[in-house]
Amino acid sequence: MSKNMARIGIAVLTTILILLVLWQFRTVVAYVLISLMLAASIRPIVSRLAGKRLIVKFIWIFSYVLIGVSLGFLLFLIFKESGSELQYLAQSVTAKDKWNFPSWADSPIQQIIIARLPSPGVLFQAIIGSNGELVIPALLGIAQGIGGVIAAVAFIVILSVYWGINQIHFERLWLSLLPSDQRSRARGIWRIIEPEIGRYIHNQLFQSLLAGVLFGVGYWLLGSPYPVLLALVGALAYLVPVVGPVLALIFPLLVGLLTNASLSLFMVLYTFIVLIAMLIWVKPRLVNRRWNNPILTIILLIGLADAFGIVGILIAQPISVVIQILWSRLVAHRAAAGASAQISDLKERLAHLRETVSEMDDPQLPLVTSSMERISNLIVKAEPVLTANSSLASAILVPEDVNKK
Repeated sequence: MSKNMARIGIAVLTTILILLVLWQFRTVVAYVLISLMLAASIRPIVSRLAGKRLIVKFIWIFSYVLIGVSLGFLLFLIFKESGSELQYLAQSVTAKDKWNFPSWADSPIQQIIIARLPSPGVLFQAIIGSNGELVIPALLGIAQGIGGVIAAVAFIVILSVYWGINQIHFERLWLSLLPSDQRSRARGIWRIIEPEIGRYIHNQLFQSLLAGVLFGVGYWLLGSPYPVLLALVGALAYLVPVVGPVLALIFPLLVGLLTNASLSLFMVLYTFIVLIAMLIWVKPRLVNRRWNNPILTIILLIGLADAFGIVGILIAQPISVVIQILWSRLVAHRAAAGASAQISDLKERLAHLRETVSEMDDPQLPLVTSSMERISNLIVKAEPVLTANSSLASAILVPEDVNKK
C-alpha cells in the first residue's frame, strides 16, 4: 500500500514539474507546435516529389517557388493598399463630429446612446493624443513587435524544415522515450494526427483566401472606399475558430458607423450572405466533422489566447483536433476493444465452472444446470451485439482515409 502511494505521489509530482517547465518555456513550446503544424502542412508537397526524376523535381520545385513568390508579392500589394486605406480612414474619422446611424432607425434609445457617446473625432484624438504624442510609442511598439514576429517566423520556418527533412530520425527520437510495447501504437497515432493537422491548415487557408476574395470583390462592387482593408480584416478574422465569422461581421458595421451607415448595412448583409454560403457549401466539403468540437475549441481558445495571444488563437483548433484524436485512440477505442475481452473472460469463467461442476461426485442439481444454460445463452446472445458495437465504434473513431492507407 505504501509503495503504491509513493508511486502515485511521484507520478503526480513529476507531472506537476513537467507542466511547470512547459509553462516557463511556453513561448518555445508554442513555436515548436507551430513548426510541427507547418511541417505537417508542407509534407504532402514534399512527398509528391519522392520517386520523381530529376527534371520533374526541378519543374515542381520551380513551380512551388514561382507560386510562393507570386503569393508573397500579392500579399505585399494587399498590405500596401490596406495601409493607404487605413490612413484615409483615420483622416476621415478625425474630421467626423458625429456617428452615422440610419435615419430610419431613429429611436429614443438611439438618441440616448448618441448623446452619451463621444464623437469619432474626439475618440480618435483620445487614442492618438491631442497632438499625436501617443503615436510614436505605439509605432515603436509595433516595430518591436514586427521584429519579434520576423525572428519567430524565421525560427519556425527553420525548425519546420528540420522536421520535414529528418522526419524518420525525429520519430525514432521521441519513440525511443516510450516503452517498446507502446511504440507501434504511438507511431500509428502520430501518423493519424499529422495528416489531420496538415489537412486542417490547408482547408483553413483556402477558406480564408476564398472569403477574402469574395469580400473584396463584393465591397468594391458595393462602392466601399476601403474594400481591400475590409477584405483583409475579414480574411484574417475567418482564421479564428468558432468566433471568426462574428468578428468578420463587426468590422464592416463599425466602419459604416464611422463613414456611411446605409452602405454599412449592405456590406454587413453581403458579409452575412458570404459567411452562410461558406458554411453551407464550402466548409462541409473541406472540414472533417469527426474532429469538430466547438465547445472544446472555445475552452482552448480562451485559455490559449490568455497565455499566448494571437498565437494561442491560431493553434486552438489544431490542439483541439489532437486532443480528440488522442481521446478516441487511447480511451474510447480501448473501451470498445474491452467489450470483446470481457466476453472472452466470461466464456473462460463459464468453462471453468462447468469443469468444476462435472468433477463433483454429487449429482447436479436442476437449478445449477438451468442457471448455467441461461448464462451460456445470455453470453451467446450478447456476443454479436457487443462485437457489432465494437466494430462500429472503431469505424467511427478511425477515419476512413486512414484505414485505406
